[in-house]
Amino acid sequence: IEEGEFIAIVGRTGSGKTTLVQHMNALLQPTEGVVDIYGHTLPKKKKQKIGPIRKIVGLVFQFPEYQLFEYTVLKDIMFGPKNYGLNEIEAEEKARIAGNLVGLSEELLQQSPFRISGGQMRRAAIAGILAMEPRVLVLDEPTRGLDPKGSEEIMDLFNKIHEEQNKTIVLVSHDMDIVSKYAKRIIVLNKGKIVFDGKKEDLFLHSNFKDFSLDKPQALKMM
Repeated sequence: IEEGEFIAIVGRTGSGKTTLVQHMNALLQPTEGVVDIYGHTLPKKKKQKIGPIRKIVGLVFQFPEYQLFEYTVLKDIMFGPKNYGLNEIEAEEKARIAGNLVGLSEELLQQSPFRISGGQMRRAAIAGILAMEPRVLVLDEPTRGLDPKGSEEIMDLFNKIHEEQNKTIVLVSHDMDIVSKYAKRIIVLNKGKIVFDGKKEDLFLHSNFKDFSLDKPQALKMM
């Protein structure tokens, strides 16, 4: 995966998508083989710390709003930067920048994260990851549980971050409409193996597409 790419990882349930991306910030470590993350290797060496890897690669889980716990939205966004050694003033500055990036107002930053809407909670959780300024964003089903409008807003946000900051995005999704709209390169997994890696246009025209157990985007179905 190269710097600045927008990649989607797709495949049937159980193909290994979530397992794979959890290796990307060392939540899991390989039982065989080696993972290289900007020069940090897994399995880790004896003195190698995991923290720097998790600062480089931000993993947005399904339902990230479940991770909120502080008494204000601002404090919650500040938690990550403070955890990595920034002082209160520096962490607050990073948090406000990230909050602004995801469209959270000053008024909302002062509210309890448990008294705002579900969509705002998800934005707050994403801001907490962005405040750590990761070079790579890994998104595991980021639109799960959102209505179509909410899904589009969240994905437009990630796409804006990708384009304006040249941020590397790795998206795991079952929604082929989202994959076809935003991703430039698609990797298809089947039973833990890569069965396709290339441009989305080539995937949808692939002679073995039916064997990948993927749905076609609505536009292609209509055509």
